Amino acid sequence: MKITVGVSNRHIHLTQNDLDILFGKELTKSKDLKQPGQFASNEFVTIKTIKSEITNVRVLGPVRDYTQVEISKTDAYKLGINPPVRSSGNLKDAETVTLIGPNGTIVTNSCIIADRHIHITYDEKQKYNIPDKVNIKINGEKKGIIEVNVKPSQEAFFELHLDTDDANAFLLKNDDEVEMLNI
Repeated sequence: MKITVGVSNRHIHLTQNDLDILFGKELTKSKDLKQPGQFASNEFVTIKTIKSEITNVRVLGPVRDYTQVEISKTDAYKLGINPPVRSSGNLKDAETVTLIGPNGTIVTNSCIIADRHIHITYDEKQKYNIPDKVNIKINGEKKGIIEVNVKPSQEAFFELHLDTDDANAFLLKNDDEVEMLNI
């Protein structure tokens, strides 16, 4: 079964309280994302650690029940931290970083590297009998096979999400097609 790729750059999800501290206003939409109800905002923060900082990191909306900072391993090297690879919402052992916005600063223990995952609806997962983990075959100049978690939800756009490190390793870009093997 073919599936399209979505490359996920570093970004931030915020609680309403953290949004209020950093910006003092609601998020403003720049553009809708493919996942239903989610959007890229016009708001950006700086991620800061003792070693370094990364500026202009986009905040995604809408607000969530938890603040989460998603970076790549390459970003982690620059920041001098070692965040765990986790599914969204699992902040166990997450790294602590400082977020700097135009109105304030917060220190948050919520920095992770997002695991590779496939967004799919519960109905699609059941209809196609897709297991919780699948192997993805990547063709092209830098081909390979990777294991990916399947992340079902009520509403989803069927897509494989990779961070920039994974995408670059296989020379993949947004909307490229790959193949699910073990379904």
